[in-house]
Amino acid sequence: MQSAKFIKRKTPVTIAHSPDADDIFMYYAIRFGWVSTPAPFENVALDIETLNEAAIAGTYDVTAISFALYPKIRDDFALLRTAVSFGEGYGPKLIKPKGKKLRRNFKVALSGKHTTNAMLFKIAYPDARIVYKNFLDIEKAVLSGEVDAGVLIHESILDFDESLETEREIWDIWRELAGDDLPLPLGGMALRRSLPLTHAIAIEDALIKAVDVANAHRGLLAKMLLERNLVRIDAATLDRYLDLYANDKSVTMNETQLKALDTLFRIGYENGFYECPIEAEDFMIPKEYMEARFE
Repeated sequence: MQSAKFIKRKTPVTIAHSPDADDIFMYYAIRFGWVSTPAPFENVALDIETLNEAAIAGTYDVTAISFALYPKIRDDFALLRTAVSFGEGYGPKLIKPKGKKLRRNFKVALSGKHTTNAMLFKIAYPDARIVYKNFLDIEKAVLSGEVDAGVLIHESILDFDESLETEREIWDIWRELAGDDLPLPLGGMALRRSLPLTHAIAIEDALIKAVDVANAHRGLLAKMLLERNLVRIDAATLDRYLDLYANDKSVTMNETQLKALDTLFRIGYENGFYECPIEAEDFMIPKEYMEARFE
């Protein structure tokens, strides 16, 4: 890796990600030693809203975030091109008890105020009464009657109690707002801007390599994760979930994904969530710096 040699740092780089299966899958190619890193990496797994709050506080060097949060942390974090999750015809689900009619001001559980699904939900349901819960507790809150409905994310979208039904897909809200055939931007990674640029480039290169290697050796890596009880789901569910969120399109953002991200930021700005519109590519690490430096 061209840029790795410029890092002399011995202090670990902190990498924060969620405990859901796609993040675990994409990171563990590094933990298992399949990818060399330009500095020691230390990882921590936390739920996505905790990670969003940690990004606002500047806690970690590299962190998973909800894409909807990014414009609010753009001055302190660069947006990475890799380890991205987009929905294409799928995504978070608004679920409720079967046959229940939701009132205009129904009570709903969301996984966090900074999540992408929360922003889109609030635009579509401005009168709903929102409570925030850890994503693992949302289905239980609906089943117990604590809330009228809840938005499921991560692996829970694949298998929930048979007494519940989908009221609406967040994907459908996205399609109505975006007005175009674009994938739904859900989450990605951000890197602290205070890191030296050569370090930042080398770290991003290592993460891109890790996601690429993980996808290339998906069967073996999935088997190792299951054997070590590092994921919360069984083999069949893991395979289905990785098909959705850890695939070839997770390695490096393509032009269609960038357009979708810009559309998300535009929608957020037009609905009062951001102070100004931004374009994603303007906030990514300038990898061309290495080429210019050594011309």
